[in-house]
Order: sequence, then structure tokens, then C-alpha cells
Amino acid sequence: MAEQSETGERVIAPVPRITIQAFCESSETAAMIEAAAEDRRMQRARVKVSMGGGAAAIEAFRHAPTPNVIVLEVQNVRSKPLECLDALAEVCDEGTRVLVIGHLNDVTLYRQLLHRGVSDYLMAPVEPLALIAAISEMFAASGTKPIGRTIAVYGVRGGIGASTVAHNLAWSVARGQGVPTVIADLDIAFGTASLNFNQDPPQGIAEAVFAPERLDAALVERLLSKCSDNLSLLSAPASLDRTIDLSQAAFDGLIEHLRSSVPCLVLDVPHQWNAWTKHVLSAADEILIVSGPDLACLRNAKNLLGALKHGRPNDAAPKVLLNGTGVPKRPEIGAAEFAKALDAPIAVTIPFDPSLFGTAANNGQMIAEVQPGSKVAELFNDLAAAALGRPEVRRKGGAGSLLEPLLAKLAARRKAS
Repeated sequence: MAEQSETGERVIAPVPRITIQAFCESSETAAMIEAAAEDRRMQRARVKVSMGGGAAAIEAFRHAPTPNVIVLEVQNVRSKPLECLDALAEVCDEGTRVLVIGHLNDVTLYRQLLHRGVSDYLMAPVEPLALIAAISEMFAASGTKPIGRTIAVYGVRGGIGASTVAHNLAWSVARGQGVPTVIADLDIAFGTASLNFNQDPPQGIAEAVFAPERLDAALVERLLSKCSDNLSLLSAPASLDRTIDLSQAAFDGLIEHLRSSVPCLVLDVPHQWNAWTKHVLSAADEILIVSGPDLACLRNAKNLLGALKHGRPNDAAPKVLLNGTGVPKRPEIGAAEFAKALDAPIAVTIPFDPSLFGTAANNGQMIAEVQPGSKVAELFNDLAAAALGRPEVRRKGGAGSLLEPLLAKLAARRKAS
């Protein structure tokens, strides 16, 4: 399914575990389908590409079962698309769906194809994402809600503040952008989300990960704890009772359930590099890399961008955030120089403010709760808007700024009481 979710961003649902066979007439279309098959949303599908168009498809399935989806390329009227489809219908198994990629902008032909049961007709040249979206929509149940957008937050080294960024980002998406959100702490052994949100839930993410056979919508709902009207938390137990060796797909079922229930899912991914962390990052709709302004972080960020690029050819590059800049007397790599060396822009630069961040952490609050309207709070709200694909809205002057002192006083009174 591909449509605008409540976040305002177009999200394409992963293609289910199906078989797809394409019969092309041009090398360009064949290359496009092969590229689409490498996309993260097609991981569960099995794709085979052949040349020969409709004639080859008819011959291939005379004595063989047909796949779930047949993709046919039609270059011109000499390809005899209608005759091919009529002949293909005689050898197709019931339930097989046909998608036609054509070079003819002909409304009459389009109607004739739909009349013969073709699921979709795409005009060449076709982008890989357009093909993936068309196949995804074939298997979307009627009346289902759009799937949620996943934002994975990952630090280039331990202690860089990635969890703090993830938690404040989720809060800003939920409160500042008004989008129902879940923050999921994937650091089962050492997660801090429950501390930062001042929550002590009896259950959390471990119950879902270590007993996947029990996983259903009802269990996921029970595991979530409410932080505010729009924000729920899936906490980590932060327990060392057992060693944690997870499979690559350990979080797949859980993330799938969460995406079907909320418009936005923020994943706090721990600083590890193994099969499951790479898999979670590669499968996310948006990746935020949290770095510091030093040489080791620059090297790690550059390596990480390179590692993730291969598996995400049709996605935007991860956003890079510089955290804790401007530490007194500490030599730093400037944001412009960092971006030039990284060959990627810096999305946001968060200044060093130990008093503000320390107060928030000790009180179990977010930055915008401690200092509403502060520069750092606005930066997180801008980051939330960018992660959702929305334009940034900065509040300068006007009625909003007049209320900021009052909001700050109310927050201080709540904290004192």
C-alpha cells in the first residue's frame, strides 16, 4: 500500500512473501525491475526477470504453475497485448495478478486491459518505487489504515546522546507535530527510555521479542505505556538476567504490528553493529545518525553512510545530526567542515548545554517540558518536521513568543511541587 499517512509522507508498505515473474521486451525495463527487486520493501518477495514479453510468458506457463504476479512489458501494438492477455488467461492459475508496463499512452487500450482483469497499467519509463508501490497496493486489504512511518535513531559511538535525541524527537513528533507516536527502546539490556520518560512499566519489549509466538495486536497494546495523549512507550527491561543474542529478524514482527497501529514509530537503536541492528536500520523509512564533532565520529559516520547506502538505493540518505557542539576549550570539527568531509549535509546541530539536558534527564522530562520555546526545543521540533517530510515552522515573535515566559513559569512551578 502506498499513500499519504497521517504524517503527510508517502509510505510504501513492504511487499508480502510472494513470487513475481517479469517478461520484458527492453533491457531498460529489465534492469529497472532487477533494481526494484533489491529494494528493502521487496525483501520477502522472490523475483525472476526474463526477456521475450507476452509470447515468452505464454510459453513459460503452458506446463508450469504461474506466480502470484506476472509483469508484462508491451512496447507497441506489434506486441499484440490484447491477444497475449487472452492467451495468457488460458494458462494462468486462478488468483494470479497481471501488471502491464506499456509504452502506449492510449486510454482505450487501458480500459481494454482493465476489462481483461489486468491489475494495473504503468507507463514506461517506470521508476523502481512506482513499480513497488503498484505491487504493494495489489495486496493491501480493502479499508486498511495507511501503515506508519518508522524513524530509526542511531549513534555513531556510545555515549553520543542518540537515545536522548530519539526520545526528544518522539516527544516533538507527538506533541509539536500532533502525530500519534510510539517510541520503542531496542536496547534490551541497557535502555534508558523508561527513565527519561519517568515511567516504570511492568512489561516491555522483551516480552514481545523473546516470545514471538505470542505476538499479536492485543499483546502489543498491553506492552505500551502511555506518556501523553499522543505518545506511547515500549520500554526495555534494562536487565542482565540473560544474555541477549538476537536473530536478524528479531524485531520484524513487532515493528510490523506497531506500524499498523500508529502513524509514527521512533526506534531507539543501540550502538551495536550486528545483523539485527543493520537490518532494522536498513528497513526504516527514515534514519537519523547522531554524531559528535570529532574525528572518530566523522570516520564512523562516513563508514555508516556507506554501509547503509548499498541496501537503500531508492531511499533518501540518512540525516546526520551533530550533538553537543560548542564544549568550552574542546577542539572541534566545525559543522561546515564536517559536512564537507562527510559529503553530506548536517540536518541539525544541537549545542552543548549540560544544565538543560542534565535537568531534563534527572527529572524524567523532555527538553520542551523543561524549557518550552527554547532554541533546543525548537531544533527538536524542526527535526521532527523534517523527519516527517513536513516544512519547518519556526516561531519568531508573535503571540507564541509572548506565551513562552508564562509556559516556563508554569513548568517551573510543576517541577517545584
